[in-house]
Amino acid sequence: MTHEIGLSWLAEQCDDIADLRPAELDCFDEQGRGRVSAMLMVAERSVADLVPSASRQLGRDTGRLLESAVPDETIRTAWVGSTDHVFDPGKEKVDARVWLEMLASAWLAAEVRREPEFIPSAADPVTEDAARAAVLRAMGPFAADVARAHEEGERYNWLPLPHLVPALEQLVSEVCADLGFRLFLRAVKRYELPVDGTSLTAFTALGERFGYPELLVEEGLRRV
Repeated sequence: MTHEIGLSWLAEQCDDIADLRPAELDCFDEQGRGRVSAMLMVAERSVADLVPSASRQLGRDTGRLLESAVPDETIRTAWVGSTDHVFDPGKEKVDARVWLEMLASAWLAAEVRREPEFIPSAADPVTEDAARAAVLRAMGPFAADVARAHEEGERYNWLPLPHLVPALEQLVSEVCADLGFRLFLRAVKRYELPVDGTSLTAFTALGERFGYPELLVEEGLRRV
């Protein structure tokens, strides 16, 4: 059972393509826009697979990015880097914001099918200076390791992506400390970077601060 929520849950689904549902996997293997369709199906599935608070975080997360002023390339870089390049909307010739709008529409349609009177909540990004500073401090010790993972690691679908850490930092500083931190955690877990006790304490404190489900932070970390 996953403890992930929202857009970081969607990123987690890219960790193992074999775990996709048969219809999703069939789309993923298609040429052209098949992979886009597969990810939209996964977004719809969040409504059935997750508790309502975790699924509805997907609407807030996409809203946070769509309402922000960060460049499309920053959004694309942060997403692709946190998923080991498994799904890259740019390679499917879809702009990052267009893809997010498609995700939001697919998710909302599924929510309305479950609850016809459903009204999505506001994006409500975490923008407090103290929260942003705390996330950036926690990310700092991993900057070199994240960059090195992209240079040396084994990747599903290699694409030069030297700006992952700056993109994640920009999300934290200009969009939402919570969302930026969760995508950063996905990258740390995806590249199996070692996490010592000091960093784990910092990560856990941030998880409590943002109200994450229990085990969201620790699940999948390579602790040393």
